[in-house]
Amino acid sequence: MSISFTAIVPARMGSTRFPGKALADIAGLPMVVHCALRARDSGAQRVVVATDHGDIARAVRAAGIEVVLTRSDHETGTDRLAEAARLLELSPQDIVVNVQGDEPLMAPDVIRRVAERLMENTACAMATACYPIHDRAHFESTTAVKVVLNRAEEALYFSRAPIPWPRDAFAGALAAWPVGLPAWHHVGLYAYRVSFLEDFTGLARAPLEAFEALEQLRALWHGYRIAVVPTDRAPAPGVDTPEDLERVRALFDHRPVSG
Repeated sequence: MSISFTAIVPARMGSTRFPGKALADIAGLPMVVHCALRARDSGAQRVVVATDHGDIARAVRAAGIEVVLTRSDHETGTDRLAEAARLLELSPQDIVVNVQGDEPLMAPDVIRRVAERLMENTACAMATACYPIHDRAHFESTTAVKVVLNRAEEALYFSRAPIPWPRDAFAGALAAWPVGLPAWHHVGLYAYRVSFLEDFTGLARAPLEAFEALEQLRALWHGYRIAVVPTDRAPAPGVDTPEDLERVRALFDHRPVSG
């Protein structure tokens, strides 16, 4: 399939849990550069880092990657993405993929599949990905965001709660994991139509979003459809903490650098 899309990598210097992590060194390159290289490997026609900090901009330009400077006061990553799309003068029908700046091991083929899924589904405003959950501890973890799909593999709901709940199978305290339970862990990778990004910035925050602390619920609340790409396995770990960084560095010791 021939597909054209732009990958935008948002990168802030002031991360709450790990300030400056965008520039953390991994195998001789800043983490944000690795993320941009993964996006480039996906087949994106254009890869841009959207940042609010000059140090990040300089490091990214030194690696030969395009940069756009955005405001520092955005409430959400989607707001930053919308500003970047405006600054880049993208067309309303263009597809943009938000590749997180703290996931230097994101699989390029998943990035591409999410973009392709949105291109194929003209009724959807967004696309994202998920992978199967196979054990109860993972299923009940509130840090794992779950998504329930309809038969067209579009999102019905996202939650930190364990959904869908297998009432009968989990009736006993030592209940086994039920065969065939459609439990999916949501992957925070999104593709958008540029026209929707503009609409999203004007949408009122949804009550569900406020309680769950999940921004994508705003789209569902207002009637937009989200296509979902089920994948076979969990993505490689991202970086939220210094401990995560050390784990990712160890993985890079055993694989070639992307790009």
